[in-house]
Amino acid sequence: MPHKMLKLSTLAILVAGASQASAAVYDIQQVNENSTLVNQPYPVQSDRALTYVSTGIESSGSDASCFTTDCTNNTYKVTGQALRGSQGKPLEETVAYNANEQHVNDESSLWSYCSYNLGYESCEDWAKREFFGVGYTKNDEFNAPGLGGLQKKSAAWVKGYSSNSQGLVDGTPVTTFASNPDKYQGTQKDNLGSFNGSAEESIDSSVNGVIGDFVYGITSSALFKNSHGNPRAFDKRGFVNVGGNDVSLAPVAKDASPLVSNMGQTQANAGILFNDQLLVVGSSSYSPSFYGKDGNGNLRQDEDKLPNVEDILNTGTPTLDFNRFKTCATDSSTNLYANWECQFSTFANEAAFWLVDENGDIKSGSISAGSGDQRDGLAVIDRDNEDLSFQASAKSVALVDGLPLAAGYSTSNVRDDFYAMQAAYFKADNADLTSWTRTFVPGLSIKPGDDRDFTYTIANAVNNQSMIVGDAKGNGEKPLRAYVYKIGDSSAQFLDNLVPSLFFKDSNSHASAVNNHDQVVGWVDTTNGTKVERKHRAFTYTAGAAQGEALASKNAWLLDDLVNDGKQDSNANKYRIINATGINDAGVISATALYCEKGYDNTSQNSYCNGGEAGAEKYVSVKLTPINGAKASDIIKRAEQEDEPVKRSGGSLGILALTALGFIGFRRRK
Repeated sequence: MPHKMLKLSTLAILVAGASQASAAVYDIQQVNENSTLVNQPYPVQSDRALTYVSTGIESSGSDASCFTTDCTNNTYKVTGQALRGSQGKPLEETVAYNANEQHVNDESSLWSYCSYNLGYESCEDWAKREFFGVGYTKNDEFNAPGLGGLQKKSAAWVKGYSSNSQGLVDGTPVTTFASNPDKYQGTQKDNLGSFNGSAEESIDSSVNGVIGDFVYGITSSALFKNSHGNPRAFDKRGFVNVGGNDVSLAPVAKDASPLVSNMGQTQANAGILFNDQLLVVGSSSYSPSFYGKDGNGNLRQDEDKLPNVEDILNTGTPTLDFNRFKTCATDSSTNLYANWECQFSTFANEAAFWLVDENGDIKSGSISAGSGDQRDGLAVIDRDNEDLSFQASAKSVALVDGLPLAAGYSTSNVRDDFYAMQAAYFKADNADLTSWTRTFVPGLSIKPGDDRDFTYTIANAVNNQSMIVGDAKGNGEKPLRAYVYKIGDSSAQFLDNLVPSLFFKDSNSHASAVNNHDQVVGWVDTTNGTKVERKHRAFTYTAGAAQGEALASKNAWLLDDLVNDGKQDSNANKYRIINATGINDAGVISATALYCEKGYDNTSQNSYCNGGEAGAEKYVSVKLTPINGAKASDIIKRAEQEDEPVKRSGGSLGILALTALGFIGFRRRK
């Protein structure tokens, strides 16, 4: 309960802010909001604003740093996504929540994941929100579901589907090959039928990058309709648009089964220009993971990867049968789009690349070594745990000494005890990209047993200075910890050790991106409550040389402090920056922010949003541009300010920051 009286300390803060000259290190520019999701029909009506999130920033090439050059009118594009509500299984993750078990297919499995990995007291609500959507009606979820949710996508075969996410470039929707029936590939495409209504109204997508004329990202198939049901050709597929050519990034495995070649997933995570072509890296399915060979060469099956139909439809019909499910993987004559079961296929995935020229022609290949049932010396399925399968992905790529260096993760068999996903980098051995060498990031080892330090580790980004940044998820409820690593060093270094003043003990943190000046961005917890979803804010850390005169080497700051100009009525006080997703060499940052149209009550971190009515505070995508000539003395740290400074009715204390981050893709893991 806020105090009704204005504290003297609060008054001092307000007076100091009012008397201070306008200053800041970054200028905020909100990205346009032109998603057409608002115009599309949807089974749940709501006046809730769409959620706009950023995914990255366009490269600045050889442009000068904005800390020393005026970039006020820069045109660097921000890529992103608009969302109606929760995703249930985020489009951008190769396996949901990086949980190799891949059992996230119903409300119960979501609840189990939350209980073990997050430890929230509100896991019941978290799971229901992810499964039934934001704004569901408790105890009447099937009749009164919310916005988004895994249940709607799982039920699409029977009930149809309306889009929940849309990829954007500078706020403008991007159309992919998935809206054109002639662009679908695969030997069974003739079995799909025809589009079920307007293709654009059943596609989920996200844009991950833009380089010159190239735009790339991830899209779902449109929903089709045939005499058996409403199939998707695939769950997710990487795409590239260039010069009017919209192309699909098909699975790269040369010996792929019909299930993989037709329905296997791919992801386009990051790209660079290489020999005047777009080199895009990501992941590609090469084998089903619910039925396959283990390390001893024996066939294993995982029935838990097929959900119970009652959990999806609240009825026992139509039925889902595991024996039919197996035929999706074992019988090449199976009509994949005649069986609902095939829609729930899960896959083992390898790190992969696609080289795309300006005509849309593609050369592709594996970054993981091996073929058939082996990748990097490992079988598809763990010999002792049928729910663990090989998984690898390239999350980022840079040019080092003229050759690509990718970073991401790969499966290792931890002391022959269990499969684990570990942070790794992949060096191309030649310009033909026919051979890559994988190396695990040191200092992030995973050991057997329930007391191990980490569940998984990931490299999220790499630059041309061989600097890698990423995360290590603590086992169980242990926190997610951001790290930095320079190839050649003995070990990765955690930010909670490097900058303990900002990354406090047991705080969760996530390193999203790093530019070629070794400036890192991401998010970090700013509250330390237990058993609850914590609030967090975006940060930047200068791992290398100082950036201009403002950001000293080996220091970290909340971006909220760097955009603060000390004025309550300024444009800057309408935003609180919650996640930074990209940074280019000019120093321009893409981020997601909370936006309060009428401005917050004061400039402090925890101030109230004026207005109080529904929709007063919403998620927006923003671009942060360094201010030419900014100095360290221009940094105005926001007070924590937990007390309401002015007595009034209405208002919300960053309620979205406390409750909704679970549905916009970047998860907080305890």
